[in-house]
Amino acid sequence: MAVAPQLRALLHAVNALLRKRRYHAALAMLKGFRNGAVLQEKLRAILQATYTHSRNLACFVFTYKGLCALQAHVQGETYQVHSFLAAFVGGLLLFGGNNNINSQISMYLLSRVLFALCRLGVEEGYIPKPRWDPFPLFTGLVWGLVLWLFEYHRPTLQPSLQSSMTYLYQDSNVWHDISDFLLYNKSLPSK
Repeated sequence: MAVAPQLRALLHAVNALLRKRRYHAALAMLKGFRNGAVLQEKLRAILQATYTHSRNLACFVFTYKGLCALQAHVQGETYQVHSFLAAFVGGLLLFGGNNNINSQISMYLLSRVLFALCRLGVEEGYIPKPRWDPFPLFTGLVWGLVLWLFEYHRPTLQPSLQSSMTYLYQDSNVWHDISDFLLYNKSLPSK
């Protein structure tokens, strides 16, 4: 199939523009935006992770409830520590394996637990009630720290986070023509 001369001229002009160092910073911003908006085809991995997560969660709930009931039965009543102990044992048994899924779940829970402990600290009077919404400061701090770690201490970050951030912030600095600027993240192998 022949390419129309106008389209060929347009592609040549766009590719020439993409190669100009003068526009590199602005174009890197655009490619970074594109990389952030593109969804990769990972359906099989997502389905497998979802199955593993749901199976582990179902077994955890069964274990947790069973251990809570056992403790209440043995001691004749329920105490707050029963919840902690049952979840601790269930967590060790079902989420104690150091793998990607358990790591993601634990990091997700850690962020929620830290928020809840801060709120509890305010409710109990251990932490003074903020006079303004601290969330913007918190989120700025989190993003500042993660990008600083990525740029200067990358190996300290979890591999999946490193991979995502490399795709968004490093790969968006490299292109050769419109195909790997807009259509693909990296150049296709030559035939």
